[in-house]
Amino acid sequence: MNIIIAPDSFKGSLTAPEAALAIERGVRRARPDATCWLVPVGDGGEGTAACLAAATGGRLARATVSGPLGEPVEAAYAVLGGAAARSLAAGDRAAGSGARGGADAARPDTDDDSVCVIEMAEASGLGLVPLARRNPLLTTTFGTGQLIRAALDRGCRRFVLALGGSATCDGGAGMLQALGMRLLDNAGRPIGYGGAELARIVTLDDTGWDTRIAECEWLIATDVSHPLIGDQGAARVFGPQKGASPQAVEALEAALRHWADRIAAHNGVRLHERPGAGAAGGLGGAFQAFFPARQRRGIDVVIELTGLERRLADATLVITGEGRIDAQTAAGKAPLGVAQAAKRHGVPVIALAGSIGSGIAGLHETGIASVHSIVQTPMSLEAAMRDAALLLEQAAEQALRAFLAGWSQRQS
Repeated sequence: MNIIIAPDSFKGSLTAPEAALAIERGVRRARPDATCWLVPVGDGGEGTAACLAAATGGRLARATVSGPLGEPVEAAYAVLGGAAARSLAAGDRAAGSGARGGADAARPDTDDDSVCVIEMAEASGLGLVPLARRNPLLTTTFGTGQLIRAALDRGCRRFVLALGGSATCDGGAGMLQALGMRLLDNAGRPIGYGGAELARIVTLDDTGWDTRIAECEWLIATDVSHPLIGDQGAARVFGPQKGASPQAVEALEAALRHWADRIAAHNGVRLHERPGAGAAGGLGGAFQAFFPARQRRGIDVVIELTGLERRLADATLVITGEGRIDAQTAAGKAPLGVAQAAKRHGVPVIALAGSIGSGIAGLHETGIASVHSIVQTPMSLEAAMRDAALLLEQAAEQALRAFLAGWSQRQS
């Protein structure tokens, strides 16, 4: 029996690789002779870089960069192997080993043949800002630009940009500033950082722009299709989640509109209503306007780079999961993408969740046969998060035993 174990992270409790190991332990208790392929996944949000490093035998590189509020943070980016690079270039879904990989191993200082995964949440993520200090009028993507520059200096030329988990709403201006773009006010002076500063931009000076960017391949991994401005734009939809008051939301909306006008005047690219431009507080739009970038659904990129599709041809069962499964899972989260891939191969999928919300009935049509909560008895949230690995292990065992009861009858 071949079982693919492909969970996303259980946010606040377990990374995707840690969740995969816990599920594997449960599987072994129910079926010791099973062949387990561990393929931790992500959908472009937090943890995507680490799960891709683990799944492809890649490694993590680190750099000290400016955090969302300007304070130094240590951020990581993933450098994948040659097979992943060929997959990204050619669309070969057979890339990746699906095995556990190491991180931070001793490697050469140049990675021109590798795929680099830049996870913006590492440098500019909401988790880096204490709750009381969250304010997208002030937060910046400057550190994300520094992280890109560090990877360019290392020799990377093929990039996947994971845009989930942003603390910012600066239209990607900070990232551009870190890469040599000068954003000037009406007196010809550089503006500061944060979403509020966008309203002061008069001139974009790209004479110092990093010319290596044009030489690279850039793939944006995000499920967000929101435009930059409007009722479905970056400020009004995502601003409140990042700490913006109603007044701040409207200030950000006006600032982003001004920023979009300035970009259109500079290079003719209109981001105002462009799908995906609102991703990560407008960072998606900056990539669309100034990088030779294309965009794909995050989980599809992860499935391709990890080689999950190739494994499905010989799989008996897939076990996936994440911290919460509800109606929003069908909007493009990792378990949905895993289930859709499995369905193409006729492989059943079991999903495990820290909590289950309403609206999961529709998930059965996507290929998820059943959804199981890992919490089997009343307990506090703190206890559930503390014991998440054990709870996940136990739930995996019981879910697999139920599956095996029916599977054995079909085999006889």
